[in-house]
Amino acid sequence: MGYLPGLKAALTGECLVGRPRGNGRRTGREGNAMATMADVARSAGVSVATVSHVLNGTRPVLPGTRQAVLDAVDALGYTPNTLARSLVTARTRSVGLAVSAISNPYFTEILQGVEAAALEAGYGLLLADPHDDPAHEQKVARLLHERRVDGMIVAPSAQPGELVGYLRRHAVPTVFLDRLIDGADAAPGTGSPRFDQVCAESAGPTARLVTHLAGLGHRRIGLVAGLPGLSTTRERVAGYRDGLAAAGLALDDRLLVSGNSESAGAERAAAALLALPDPPTALVTANNAMTLGTLRALARHGLSVPGDLALCCFDDFPWADLFSPRLTAIAQPSRELGARAVRLLLERLAEPDRPPRTVRLPCAFVHRGSCGCPEGPERPDAAPRTALPALSEPLPESPSEKGTSS
Repeated sequence: MGYLPGLKAALTGECLVGRPRGNGRRTGREGNAMATMADVARSAGVSVATVSHVLNGTRPVLPGTRQAVLDAVDALGYTPNTLARSLVTARTRSVGLAVSAISNPYFTEILQGVEAAALEAGYGLLLADPHDDPAHEQKVARLLHERRVDGMIVAPSAQPGELVGYLRRHAVPTVFLDRLIDGADAAPGTGSPRFDQVCAESAGPTARLVTHLAGLGHRRIGLVAGLPGLSTTRERVAGYRDGLAAAGLALDDRLLVSGNSESAGAERAAAALLALPDPPTALVTANNAMTLGTLRALARHGLSVPGDLALCCFDDFPWADLFSPRLTAIAQPSRELGARAVRLLLERLAEPDRPPRTVRLPCAFVHRGSCGCPEGPERPDAAPRTALPALSEPLPESPSEKGTSS
């Protein structure tokens, strides 16, 4: 997997597959001249075409012949020249992934899913962080495109117009991940590329958190929402409204605040809610970074969870069940989102003209104690970990809180 930090590594020759180093002579095992496909064919006693079929899986080969080729490959230390192959096929068998806040556990798990699925299909991965900045994400897309990736998987910013325009103009096969864009299905006859998309359900799971809190007797339920302009923010706000309506509760606009999808913004937003003359008795936070910022605000006001205020959160980050009480959360299928994005992209590469698809994956409601319910038994899949501070204690600043997530 290649990484393009600050866009600099995108232009370094060291990342080029098959690039000669040193005196320019390619070397193989133990410093000898690098073996060629012809060397493998001579060693195995077969034709070059047979070696190609074995390595590329383009035609069935007898088991004995196949094993002879693989043995020769291992003995000679042969490495396929993917750069030369890309000149013939016009494919580099590489995928560009552009997601912000790579340090965030949510996107880290998505990355793991993307990488595993790409490697399984024989694709390499180039990774870049657009920083949720519209101008920067267009630069990232351009640099990935210049590296001749076969396609891209992108979590777009709140203002993706320039990005989408670039991808359309250059007909780059692209899957939008986590955040949806409007107009992914171009109008018939326009000739513009159409984009596939994959995300987790947002509205329904958010409504579930609200109705759960209402069922516990709460009548003033606040939402710390995400960055305006993101589809995830719109959908979770819609789910919040739907949950209130289903519970027969009136919407109080003062209880709906924006944390801008990041920890510091959520801390300020939660503090504003707590300063209201009639503050909420329960809160829903719309992503993991904002959960941590909200917890910090509660701790600095000397409030405990759930004794003084009940809390439910969207995103079940790895340590959510380590607080005391443990956090009731919506768990997104992060790894599956990444893997599904790869599958959608590979299907698009195989069938460029097929209709675009938007795939929504279900989330899971993880019932713990921060909502005020009695603690149940440990989840079967929960592994023992070192305990974190109680929710009434101050939380230290964490690098993973500084970036945004959906």
